[in-house]
Amino acid sequence: MALTKPQMKIGAAVVIILGVVAWLAVSGASATKSYYVTIQELHAMGGKAYTRNLRVAGNVLPGSIVHNGPNADFTLVENANQLRVSYEGEEPPPDTFKDDSQALAIGTYGRDGVFHATQLQAKCASKYAPAQGAKPGAAPAPAANTASVVMPATR
Repeated sequence: MALTKPQMKIGAAVVIILGVVAWLAVSGASATKSYYVTIQELHAMGGKAYTRNLRVAGNVLPGSIVHNGPNADFTLVENANQLRVSYEGEEPPPDTFKDDSQALAIGTYGRDGVFHATQLQAKCASKYAPAQGAKPGAAPAPAANTASVVMPATR
């Protein structure tokens, strides 16, 4: 059975459309991929650091936060390594973004030596740390000055 000219045109169009969709899927997936690196690894990456989307975590250096509207410039610290970060996102930094908080910056590393973040996540370490003297994973001790209410059993 021979294909007619209209069937060949439709077949060619389907092949082209499927090829374009496959190419868009592959290129889109690689463009949104981001690599998690430490500050030390970032400094050791060389030229690769400038071409990839990256995630870098560290503690915010006390006194380094400079707010400029919804944007912020600050320094991340990991052991003896430091990284200057310029955050320019769609939303202001989260409320937990403060001195000594743990932060995760997502963006790209510039040739100017500054990490240009478009997303910022922060966690206040003191809020999630166990109370002094408590063992991690243990049930919290009852709060002081709280009254217990005993309800009578009903039948």
